[in-house]
Amino acid sequence: MRPEGRRNSQGIRVDPEAEVTHDPRQAVLSALVKHRPGVLAEISGLFSRRQFNIESLTVGPTVDEDTARMTILIEEPEPGIDQAKKQLQKLVPVISVTELEPEAVRRELALIKVGGEKPDDVNAVAEMYGGQAVDAATDSVTVEVTGSKQKIDAAVEAFKQFDVQEVVRTGAAALERGADTLEKHD
Repeated sequence: MRPEGRRNSQGIRVDPEAEVTHDPRQAVLSALVKHRPGVLAEISGLFSRRQFNIESLTVGPTVDEDTARMTILIEEPEPGIDQAKKQLQKLVPVISVTELEPEAVRRELALIKVGGEKPDDVNAVAEMYGGQAVDAATDSVTVEVTGSKQKIDAAVEAFKQFDVQEVVRTGAAALERGADTLEKHD
């Protein structure tokens, strides 16, 4: 006789009392890594193998020329975020991994190319969002806007009145507020 109860795809009985679901949340992971070729591929490969979805990823050099900082934005349930941090820390080129606090300074840059029929109006909207025109041609104007994700989303929406032709966004770059630093100064 087979025991009653729900079973998973492998036929293992699932105890409804023990089964817990976690709502996904966004987490910003800041990883200091060795600044060398192949590190980005190694880290993105890890996320791909573990089936973590990267919402955004930025990488750039730090004050130490041998070190780069990766800012990785993921949206996962709590166990997935913990697993991502642990798996990142195990990689040889990774020096340290920290989950940034929700209050961390987070910025994104966007370049928005719109139709050039009303350049003065485009400039007025750009100024509303603290942006500026960085390129102008007879048929298009490219505007640069920097700020929070919400500010960038709002700016892109506002520029739709000018026929948005292209948008490119960097994804989040983030640092903890205050004097705390992840980088070692020798």
